[in-house]
Amino acid sequence: MAARKARQNEVKRKTRETDIALSFTIDGTGQAKCASGVPFMDHMLTLFAVHGFFDLVIRASGDTEVDAHHTVEDLGICLGQALKKSLGDFGGIRRYGFSALPMDETLVRVTLDCSNRPHLHYGVPFLEQKVGDFDTQLAKEFLRAFALHGGLTLHVEMVHGENTHHIIEAIFKALGRALDEATTMDPRAQGPVSSKGSL
Repeated sequence: MAARKARQNEVKRKTRETDIALSFTIDGTGQAKCASGVPFMDHMLTLFAVHGFFDLVIRASGDTEVDAHHTVEDLGICLGQALKKSLGDFGGIRRYGFSALPMDETLVRVTLDCSNRPHLHYGVPFLEQKVGDFDTQLAKEFLRAFALHGGLTLHVEMVHGENTHHIIEAIFKALGRALDEATTMDPRAQGPVSSKGSL
């Protein structure tokens, strides 16, 4: 039996606003080396990798003297592209993933479908504007870009919570766990799990 090809891809994106090199391995061990120039996002993406057992390496620079918007959005684009390249035709995977994740007073649900039909539902009430220097609205911008370029139907919902840091942290941990479940290979699947035969 031939060994399954490693599900790993690298993406490079250079614009007038950002310069990003990203390596993403689905079948990893939770190792992350993130240096994006946005420390809070590095922390969140490390949590995503650790709790999803993905390997993730990011080297990025951007116009953070303006704000972190361009860098954070482009990180979502690059991670989504790397995921989609690694999944190919979405064949052989479980396809759906779910995680309800508590963090202290916070409970967050992330439900996703590797569907090749991008959509984001972001059911998170207005948060405090800042966590340290990080604009919390950028969490949604990252998730939108990730879903669009990764071909994900992604639903993110806060059941309850008070501390903004806890809420965003729970989202990224739950995202990692849900994506790990969805991308797990199912030996019963002979192709994409779809009655149409393709996604």
